[in-house]
Amino acid sequence: MKNLSIALFSFLFLAITVLYIFHFTGKKKEAVREPVRTPVEVSSQGIAFVDIDSVIMNFDMFFDRRDELMEKQRKAEAELTSKGTRYERDARDFQEKVTKGLVTRATAAEMEQGLLQQQQDLITLRDELQTNLMEEEQVMNRQIIDYITTYLEQNRSEFNFQYVLGRSFGGVVLYGDEGLDITKRVSDAINSKYRSEKSKK
Repeated sequence: MKNLSIALFSFLFLAITVLYIFHFTGKKKEAVREPVRTPVEVSSQGIAFVDIDSVIMNFDMFFDRRDELMEKQRKAEAELTSKGTRYERDARDFQEKVTKGLVTRATAAEMEQGLLQQQQDLITLRDELQTNLMEEEQVMNRQIIDYITTYLEQNRSEFNFQYVLGRSFGGVVLYGDEGLDITKRVSDAINSKYRSEKSKK
């Protein structure tokens, strides 16, 4: 019985050794070759894409709207600074009068209440201005995307695609063949249209 298990063990060991040798010394597989890329015929696919970030950053409308937004931001900051300076001046005046005993306690309490209200108004104004500017920026971005989308829809015959995808960093379109990229065509076209509209105003 003991001889049988030694023989069986020897046979299994030999079989594993043979399999090991065959596995690692057998024919090597050919290296996997990358497929050769052939240019894609855009018109035959019915699909194209634009790099949205690139289109926006090359669009005159974006810079015009951004300048308008920055001007509004400058005015908002100037208004806030002016009111903040007035508040600081009134607070110093209050402190000086109280320290020198130039006002009664009742008047001091009234002045302090006025300062607290002024401070609250400043905080409210700051929050309103921030909210308004953020909303205007969102509206600006939506207007720009709408302009691009509307242009593509109105000029379907020129581009002749069933779908035009928008690629952007972190978006759902991760890759697109260069033959399907119509970013420059779209950028040139919308800028031309926008400049023409702007010159008529």
